[in-house]
Amino acid sequence: MAYQFNTDCEGPISKNDNAMELSEFYIPNGHRFFAVVSKYDDYLADIERRSGYKAGDTLKLILPFLKAFGATEEGMKQFSREHILLIPGAAEALHHIGAMMESFMISTSYEPYIAALCDVVKFPKDRAYSTQVSLDRYSLKDEERDRLVDLAGEIPGMEMISWPDGAKDRRDLSNRDRQTIRRLDQIFWEEIQAMEIGRIFSEVNPVGGKEKANAVLHSLKRTGNGLGEVIYAGDSITDVEAFELVRKGRGVTVSFNGNRYALRSAEIACLSPHAFLLAILADAFRTGGREKVMEMVNGWREDSIRSSGMDSKLIRRYESIESKLRSQGLTFQKPKLSRITEENRQWLIQESEAFRKQVRGINVGNLG
Repeated sequence: MAYQFNTDCEGPISKNDNAMELSEFYIPNGHRFFAVVSKYDDYLADIERRSGYKAGDTLKLILPFLKAFGATEEGMKQFSREHILLIPGAAEALHHIGAMMESFMISTSYEPYIAALCDVVKFPKDRAYSTQVSLDRYSLKDEERDRLVDLAGEIPGMEMISWPDGAKDRRDLSNRDRQTIRRLDQIFWEEIQAMEIGRIFSEVNPVGGKEKANAVLHSLKRTGNGLGEVIYAGDSITDVEAFELVRKGRGVTVSFNGNRYALRSAEIACLSPHAFLLAILADAFRTGGREKVMEMVNGWREDSIRSSGMDSKLIRRYESIESKLRSQGLTFQKPKLSRITEENRQWLIQESEAFRKQVRGINVGNLG
């Protein structure tokens, strides 16, 4: 039986949030700007579930602002090439997994970043799905640029939207948060959408939400496999639909240092300071399918790898990566695998989100 490995990029493979980093580079107070827009994205996708909107559409909402502050296609490419931060062991994991089975990268990130990362880790670009954007073909009138600059100054000053657990719609939010959402609605869906540059909202289609699920299905057409032969690794709200698709098809779904959205939808929680544990899971999947992966997870102890009958080369590489991390004096926590259940989900969310911030940093770790 043939199997395949599908993975998100930012999280399982890299520490980056390229869109946030581009915002920080080009836009004054860009981190706060991006955090406010990203939280608005989470609200639209997960609470309001607005028709025509999907998780990850942040990447089209910020494009007019990037353009206004001088971003170009070449500038995005150069910045991306110069700022790639890999999860330790990621290149080795992809190499080993690629030798075992068909592999695909499915990312919401902009194509220039994914192309640069593929070059670094020697991953075939024709196996990578990402958000396509041709920023240079959009013109920007002076008056539109001036207005976008003004709005980019307003957005970081907004309070961060929040909502209680179990919130179902806008009525469950505070008056302040409802006002913030109304203002952001005006900015994006009335003012900017009415600009000439606003056509970017209908012409750019970020690979998040249902588009990640569609990418999984497209990859299956290329391999001839079924959903039960897929192991999918992701970490965030953009992976939810892909997780749900693969899980319903009896494949294997892995939240790798994931946030609450990932842990709501995946079946396995993986907390690891390095990516090579993904190669261990992929090898178990290759040799024994879903049953062997679940057996490994249910009886997880790090030392059980050594008595599992797994390829000795994988075991030696796993141990080498862990030894290297220790020798570098980094804060080191042993990898952990857990089956996600209704009983343990909440404390796994707390543990995984805290660990996520250790691995990727607080700014990225706080994003949905």
